[in-house]
Amino acid sequence: MSKAQKIFLSSAVLFLIVGFVYLFLKTNYTVTNVFVEGNEHYSDDEIRDMIIDGKYGNSTLYLYLKYRNKDVKDIPFIETMEVELLSADTIKINVYEKAIAGYVEFLGRYMYFDKDGIVIESSTRQIKGIPYVTGLNFDHVILHEKLPVDDITIFKLILNITQLVTKYDVSIDKIYFDSAQDITLYHGDIKIYLGLSDSIDEKINKLQYLLPEIEGMSGTLHMENYSSDSTAFPFQKD
Repeated sequence: MSKAQKIFLSSAVLFLIVGFVYLFLKTNYTVTNVFVEGNEHYSDDEIRDMIIDGKYGNSTLYLYLKYRNKDVKDIPFIETMEVELLSADTIKINVYEKAIAGYVEFLGRYMYFDKDGIVIESSTRQIKGIPYVTGLNFDHVILHEKLPVDDITIFKLILNITQLVTKYDVSIDKIYFDSAQDITLYHGDIKIYLGLSDSIDEKINKLQYLLPEIEGMSGTLHMENYSSDSTAFPFQKD
């Protein structure tokens, strides 16, 4: 057998092997079922579209290898995502979102920030469940830098409030801080005056039972004088 024939034969065998492997993967490792966990800011379909993309995006094995131990970059509100291979045709996408404390409005855009006050995203999109924060004083906003406020400890307080209203299933639209850092929460047309951050956990825990009693009304619920012995909280109608 000549050298040229050997090269041709080797090339043909290699081509057949590659073709066989491709057909095997295409037949047995095509994405059929997708499970998504950990996502709140994006729907399951949006997460699928982010991951199942590109020339080989419909291959479960390819996706598993591509995203194994690799951060997904440049997706707002997401720290990282990983793909688990559950079976030849089934994957699970685990989503790990950034801990967003709240957002402020600046020059017509919503600036979302984390527990350290670092602006992680500028968007025209309002995300349900993330409170609008007002009363903070700043004259500029730079993406990926801290909001320039006088007291940076306020950001941890904001995150704490956000986590507590989620924990106790209390729907809050806005958090307002006055010059003394007294706190007012907004729920529709209801203002909840909490006062200082003392006993904030207990106040919001109690709030979950108070709000249903005044739902749909307009006025101010006074909780600034809360104590462990408190049994009644004045509601001043507008």
